[in-house]
Amino acid sequence: MKKILLILFTFSMAMNAYNQDVEFKASAPERVIMGKPFQLTYSVNQRAKDLRAPEFTDFDYVAGPYTSQSSSTTFTNGKRTSTFNLTYTYTLMPNKEGSFTIPPATIKVDGDQYTSNGVRITVLPPDQPTNQATVSSQDRQNNQTKTERQQTETSNVASENIFMRTLVSKTKVHEQEAILLSYKIYFAGVDVTQMTPNTRLPEFKGFLKQELELGEIQTDLEHYNGRNYQTAILYRTLLFPQRSGDITIDPAHFEAALRVQNRAQVRSIFDDFFGSYTTVTKPLIAPAVTIHVASLPTGKPAGFSGGVGQFDISSKISTTELQANEAITLTLFIQGIGNMKLLKTPSVDWPEGFEVYDPKVTNNFKNTTAGISGTKTIEFLAIPRAGGTYTIPAIPFSYYDTQADTYKTITTPEYTLNIARTNNEAENATVVNPYVQKEDIQQLGTDIRYIYTNALPDSKKHHTTISFGSLTFWLCYLIPASIAALLFIIFRKRIKENADITRVRYKKANKVAQRRLKNAALLLKNNQKERFYEEIERAAWTYLSDRLSIPTAQLNKENIAQILETKGVAELIIKQVLHVLSTAEFARYAPTTDNEMQGIYDETTKIINQLENCKL
Repeated sequence: MKKILLILFTFSMAMNAYNQDVEFKASAPERVIMGKPFQLTYSVNQRAKDLRAPEFTDFDYVAGPYTSQSSSTTFTNGKRTSTFNLTYTYTLMPNKEGSFTIPPATIKVDGDQYTSNGVRITVLPPDQPTNQATVSSQDRQNNQTKTERQQTETSNVASENIFMRTLVSKTKVHEQEAILLSYKIYFAGVDVTQMTPNTRLPEFKGFLKQELELGEIQTDLEHYNGRNYQTAILYRTLLFPQRSGDITIDPAHFEAALRVQNRAQVRSIFDDFFGSYTTVTKPLIAPAVTIHVASLPTGKPAGFSGGVGQFDISSKISTTELQANEAITLTLFIQGIGNMKLLKTPSVDWPEGFEVYDPKVTNNFKNTTAGISGTKTIEFLAIPRAGGTYTIPAIPFSYYDTQADTYKTITTPEYTLNIARTNNEAENATVVNPYVQKEDIQQLGTDIRYIYTNALPDSKKHHTTISFGSLTFWLCYLIPASIAALLFIIFRKRIKENADITRVRYKKANKVAQRRLKNAALLLKNNQKERFYEEIERAAWTYLSDRLSIPTAQLNKENIAQILETKGVAELIIKQVLHVLSTAEFARYAPTTDNEMQGIYDETTKIINQLENCKL
């Protein structure tokens, strides 16, 4: 019985291995040093034979192949999983500098031949000899304290053995053009146990920054200034310059924990033989760097989006055949890479007689080393109030192409709408609250139940005689009639007022703004920075749009100052308005403090209150 079970188990293992896909791959270091051996490994996840390695024409064969194999079996919830791995290891020596490719190898599994991947290897030159004398670390006094010895050992770590570099993708850019900044550590001949125990970064004044996630720190090999170093990226971020001129990024401060040999007085033969080591902290400074920022060229197209990078635009419409008072949705998709988060919403030239609401914007971005990439989706909701044939013109989108070094304007297709007339367009109107989101819009009742005016059936009649001037007469007829007439006048006035949407929005502008400011205060309390600045920005723009009776899409910082000036608003207030708009727009993606957030909240509240006292 045991033999049968053993046979079944072996057969099951074999079948499990057989059912696995064959994986045969080669691996080696991406960079090696001239004159130093390295290992080339071939691994396969099945039992195999007849490995045929390529000729190592660019490398000297040292040893191999050494073979090793491993297998394991695990049981999870009654399910068995088996793995197997067979490894062949060669030791090679580079015989010249440059970049070389080791061709694929072949192997046979169950009579079938499989081919591995090729391997690309860069051979770095060897370290150049230096005439610099080795710094002695012998203590001059045997009675030094531990702190003093640590300071001495730290100072004895030569700067050429460990240092930081500030790397930027570009030093000459235009405003809003993305820059990749990296802080990179270099070390050789020292034992680094921790790379970032303490870090102090600059404020990056004059830039918006978007940090890039590094994950686990990975080391690499790099030849620099005649020497080979272990390197690692400790910090990486995207920077978007917000003004022209020379902008200097201050030095960044790092620390590295090093394990160094303690050369204090030898107390025993064992100390001398095995050595005594101490962990010390080495301060490191990444030097400052200056970025030369040029202004965007003159000749900006009308309606310039503020985009700097490479972009594309497309659109779709929910329908082109509909009835009056039915809602349509026009959706724009802006895709690309660059300063995606700072793009302005394009303006749509809607036909006369269309009721248009604030667009809904959805961002789907990711940070890359080349900039912020992704898609900005903008949904416009509009309701035609009358039948006829209308055209939505092509929507232009202008941006500055950093690769072509010129402005470009791209457009969406135009749409022709056929709006069918209704018997009574006004009665069947879709009622929309201009202060709610698109998803909150509802179709209110399209009919009103008639009041039954016919005489009541005899069974329902009261036979009581009501005398004119009696109390019953006043209670049953005159008072209800008076109330009905009063309600009719009130509701008629309200309906007339509500029909003028512009007037409604004007009167409720402050109320809507205060509601957004209340939400912003809650976000401030919860330290939700990006959403806080977004709500501040929406509060300011929506308030200006409602008070000026201008759609938000048609407002920008370039024309808002002129509009307010024509309305007689004081110059100081206009400057404060522009400061709030700029700060709210940029601060979402720039480093800010709680005090700065509170400051912009107070300033926005003050500005809205001041504008309430202005005749707009």
